[in-house]
Amino acid sequence: MKKIIAIIAAALICLGASADEGMWLLPLLEQLNGKSLADAGCRLTPDEIYSINHGSLKDAIVHFGGGCTGEIISKDGLLVTNHHCGYSSIQGLSTPEHNYLMDGYWAMNRAQELPVPRLTVTFLVSMEDVTAQLEGLEDPNPVRRELRKNAEEANPGCHAQITSFYNNNVYYLIVYKTYSDVRFVGAPPASVGKFGGETDNWMWPRHTGDFSMFRVYMAPDGSPESYSENNVPLAAERHLKVSLKGVQKGDFTMILGYPGRTQRFQTAAQLQQMIEVQRIAVDARTIRQDIMWEAMCADPDVQLKYANKYASSANGWKKWQGEELAFAKLGIIDREKEKEALFMKWVNKKKPRKEKYGDALDRIASYVEASDEAYKAMRLVMEAPWRIELVGLLSAMSAYNRNNPGASAKTALGAIMGQYRDYVPELDRKEAAALLKFYRDRALEKDYLNDLGGGFDDFATIDIDAYVNYLFENSDFVDPKYIEDALTDDPDAIFTDPVTKLFASIYNVYRTRLSEYNEAMEGYDDAVKAYTAGLLEWQKKQPMYPDANSTMRLTYGHVMPYNPKDAVQFSFFTTLDGVMQKEDPTNPEFIVPAKLRALWEAKDFGRYADASDGKVHTCFLTNNDITGGNSGSPVLDADGCLIGLAFDGNWESMSSDVMFEPALQRCICVDIRYVLFLVDKLGGASHLIDELDFAE
Repeated sequence: MKKIIAIIAAALICLGASADEGMWLLPLLEQLNGKSLADAGCRLTPDEIYSINHGSLKDAIVHFGGGCTGEIISKDGLLVTNHHCGYSSIQGLSTPEHNYLMDGYWAMNRAQELPVPRLTVTFLVSMEDVTAQLEGLEDPNPVRRELRKNAEEANPGCHAQITSFYNNNVYYLIVYKTYSDVRFVGAPPASVGKFGGETDNWMWPRHTGDFSMFRVYMAPDGSPESYSENNVPLAAERHLKVSLKGVQKGDFTMILGYPGRTQRFQTAAQLQQMIEVQRIAVDARTIRQDIMWEAMCADPDVQLKYANKYASSANGWKKWQGEELAFAKLGIIDREKEKEALFMKWVNKKKPRKEKYGDALDRIASYVEASDEAYKAMRLVMEAPWRIELVGLLSAMSAYNRNNPGASAKTALGAIMGQYRDYVPELDRKEAAALLKFYRDRALEKDYLNDLGGGFDDFATIDIDAYVNYLFENSDFVDPKYIEDALTDDPDAIFTDPVTKLFASIYNVYRTRLSEYNEAMEGYDDAVKAYTAGLLEWQKKQPMYPDANSTMRLTYGHVMPYNPKDAVQFSFFTTLDGVMQKEDPTNPEFIVPAKLRALWEAKDFGRYADASDGKVHTCFLTNNDITGGNSGSPVLDADGCLIGLAFDGNWESMSSDVMFEPALQRCICVDIRYVLFLVDKLGGASHLIDELDFAE
C-alpha cells in the first residue's frame, strides 16, 4: 500500500499538460497544480484557494441540498445556485395561489425570506489523508470511528466522515459543517429559469437564466441551528466578489464544486453493462414521462404538482440517451479496449506486475457477467413497478419504520402525509397500468409479481387494467383521509391493504435479485482496487485525478468555442437576442415574459450590457471538466471573482463522465451579468444587488 501511495504522488507531480481536464483534490493543489495553475493564467495561489489555517476561496462554496453546489455572495449569507437546483424547494413552497415556481418570487426584505423545510447547505472545513492509518488493518472500523470522533471533538458543531478515492486505494478524513436554516430569497419565473426546458437541456446554444437565491441563517451565537425566528443571517467567513467585466475567448476560468459521479476508471465490460442498464431506465421513463407531460399540459394544478417529478426524471433520461449516442459516435468502448490491451502488455512485461495486476481485468469481466441478469432485473424493478407512486408511499413508510424501530403505523403515516400534497391519483393510475405492462413485457418469468390479491394471482395472464382498477378502488393509500380513518379504526388494517401485497411482491423480487447480485460480486471491490492501482502505476506520468464522488474539487481551463461537426462553428457566448429568436408563445418551454421582452425592446440593460456589443450576454462556454453535482458551481476568473454559474454540459460530449474529450467537451455557464440583470431589472430586487461586493 505504501508503494501505491508513492506511485499516486509521483503520478500527480508529473501533471501540467492538461489544465482543462481533471477534477482536482484541494489539499493537493500546491503539490500538483501550483505551476500549471499559474501557467494557465490563475493569479491566486493554491493556498488562497484552499487552506485550513486561514480563510480561503473554498469557504465561500457549499454543497447545496446534497446534490448541487452553491456559493455565498454577500457577508450576510446570501447564496446563489442554479434554478434547477432550487427547483424542488421552490415547488414545495408554491401553491396555486402563490405559484413561486411559475411566477417567480423576490423577497423584498428579510422578513419575506421563506424557510425551506429539510434544505441544508454544507461547508467544507478540512480534508486529511488518513490512508496510512487505515492501510493493512484487518478491521479498520475501530480506527475509523476514533478518527471521526477526534475530528468532531476538535471541530465543535461539525461532522466528520472518511471517504475513499481511487477505488479504495486512498482515504481522506473530511470535516464538514452543515446549516439547516436555509431560506428562499428569490428566483425568476420558470419561463426564464428553465427557458428551453427539455428541448434545450444538454444543448448549445443556450439562453437559460438558470439561477435562484437563498440565504443561510445561523443561531445568534454563530452555531448551525434548525429554523428559529431568533436565527440571524450567516456571518460569512468568506464570500465571492462579483465581476461585471464579462468574458473573452481564451480567458482563464476555474470552477469549485461538488461533482457527483464519474466512471473514468471503469473497464470496457463495466461500461457496456452501464449502457445496457441505462437503456432500461430510458425506456421506462419515456413511458412515465409521456403520461406526466400530457397531464401537466392539460391542467395547471397538475403542472405545479408534477413539475419537479418530471424534471428530476427527465434530466437523467435525456443524459443517458446522449451518452449512448456519444459512446457509439466516439467509439468509447473500443477505445477502452485498446487501452486495456496496452495496459496488459505493460503488465505482462514483468512478473511482479503480472502477479499483482495480471488477472484484475478478467476478474472484473467475470463479475460483470455473473451479476448481469440480477443487476438488470433490479434496475427494471426500480424503474417500472417501484415508480408507481402508491408503491412509493408504502416504501417511504417502510423506510421510516426501519429508521425508527418501534414507531407506530400512525406515526409512520404522519411521516409521508406531506407527499400527498403533490399526488394525483388518476395520473398515478395511468402510470401504474403502463408501467406494469412495460414490466411484464421486459421481465423474466422468475421476476413476475404474483399473488397480488383480489384474484390477480398469475401475473403472466392477469388483465393489468382490471388489476390497476381494483388496486386504486380498494387501497386506502389513494386518499390520505382514508388512511387516517383506517388507522384510527384499525391500525393493523394497513397491512392487508391491496397496495401492501403489490409492494411485498415487488420487494421480494428486488430482495431476491439483490442477494444474487451480492453473491455474484463477492470479491469485486478487490479486483477493481487492484486494477486501479495498476493504472496508477502504469500511467504515473499522466494526469490521474480520482473519480468524482461528491467531494469538493477544482477544475480549471478557459473560455472556448467549439466545432461540433463539419462546417459548424459555435460561438462561446449567447445574448438576450437569442431568447427573443426562440420565443414561441404556443410552446411552454419557450415562453418569454412580457416584461423581459419590454426591457429588451427598450434596451434597458443598465450596467449589465457587454461593453463590446451593448447586448446582455446570457450564457457562455468553457472547457472546464464538470459533471452532475457541479450544477450551481461558481465560474471564477483568474482573481477568484464570480463571472458565472455552471449549469450544464453539451450534447456532443455526453460520454464525458467516462472520457474527457478536449475538442468537444464544454461547460455551459449562465453569465453573472444576466443573473444580476434579471434580479435587478426583471425582479426589481435591487436591494440584493446592494449586498454584493464588485471587483474593481
